[in-house]
Amino acid sequence: MRNRFISVIAMTALMSVAQAQQAKQAKQAKAQPAQRPAQLAQRPATIGGHPNFNGIWQALNTANWNLEAHSAQALDDFWGLGAIAAIPAGKSVIKGDGKIPYLPKALEQRDKNRAAWPASDPEARCFMLGVPRVTYHTMPFQISQGTGDLLMVYPFDATNRIIHMTDHGEPPVDTWMGKSDGTWEGNVLVVVTTGQNEKSQLDRAGNFHSNQLKVTERFTLLDPTHIRYEATLEDPKTFSRPWTIEMPLYRLIDDNVQILEHKCVPFADKLLYSDLMHLEPQQKNAPDPKGFRERTQ
Repeated sequence: MRNRFISVIAMTALMSVAQAQQAKQAKQAKAQPAQRPAQLAQRPATIGGHPNFNGIWQALNTANWNLEAHSAQALDDFWGLGAIAAIPAGKSVIKGDGKIPYLPKALEQRDKNRAAWPASDPEARCFMLGVPRVTYHTMPFQISQGTGDLLMVYPFDATNRIIHMTDHGEPPVDTWMGKSDGTWEGNVLVVVTTGQNEKSQLDRAGNFHSNQLKVTERFTLLDPTHIRYEATLEDPKTFSRPWTIEMPLYRLIDDNVQILEHKCVPFADKLLYSDLMHLEPQQKNAPDPKGFRERTQ
């Protein structure tokens, strides 16, 4: 009986010590601020009085497949890849009714582009993606910001894009990426891009534009790891009115995060030169590669 009484006293004492230790640890944790990743703790909020957009950013959506809402769909021409070769379902990123306002003739061309995919898509042939598609492509991109021009670097096709903050003016010729002029509207970075050629497309669903396209992008820093991205597209040859896409961009905060090159030219050789290499087409009704070379090179 005596031994049992001593055991109860000992157990009570141990529980009291444990509770006291837990209370002490809780008090210390409450007194100390939550630990933040080193990248965030060392990151200045502004550069030259403007929000700090430096970092590696990525869109996490299906806009590169189709800007409009779409269901999951099999790619029957690539049945050998099974479930890997399937289009993921996605919501529209277009503000308003979620639809691209095509002119009738332009809609017919969109349908032709879609039917001829992937050979009709400049992405498959490793051409630069153009604006705004380069922003919501599946790969992340890097923004380098100082007190002058900004630089945006994209892995796909080793694309670089200068945002001209002072040297504004008309581009001398049309190019795949056009010319991007930037201004600050308060804390919003506004970028206007003109001078793009008509060869790039807006996604893998055949959505496209002409060389009259004007893109006005708005980058709004919501916090150190999120940007609200908007892009308004105007093209009187293709669309009946201006329309706007909107999506968040997420900053990658992995340790030693970096973008990696994707020099894709060798991967496109068989698609571009299958006729010269005497290769059989791997999809039904495959377009003539020579015709595509003539239109895009």
